[in-house]
Amino acid sequence: QLQLVESGGGLVQPGGSLRLSCAASGFSLDYYAIGWFRQAPGKEREGVSCTSSSGGSTNYADSVKGRFTISRDNAKNTVYLQMNSLKPEDTAVYYCAAEYRGSAYVCYVRTYEYTYWGQGTQVTVSS
Repeated sequence: QLQLVESGGGLVQPGGSLRLSCAASGFSLDYYAIGWFRQAPGKEREGVSCTSSSGGSTNYADSVKGRFTISRDNAKNTVYLQMNSLKPEDTAVYYCAAEYRGSAYVCYVRTYEYTYWGQGTQVTVSS
């Protein structure tokens, strides 16, 4: 059974860092684009970042560019989201998602592009 499990969330002060992990089981991440999304209370789910199935490209929302970095380790079947210089407005439940894309070079941070979703991990940025 294909499953994605996020971890690494928590409470952090403004300016701090967290690294989220998205571990896949039941399938190999090879040939899958992986996206990170987030949803704050009362708001729609929004795209944060993605890495293409080929690993050749990444994409970021303007709000996180220069602060967040996505990476993938196919040997560990895991994708990471390194989040630095966190702000209170980054507070949300963070989800990872996967979509089979073969050897596609590009990826998109649009929710409808992804079929498989994890259950999410809470990130709270507060002093």
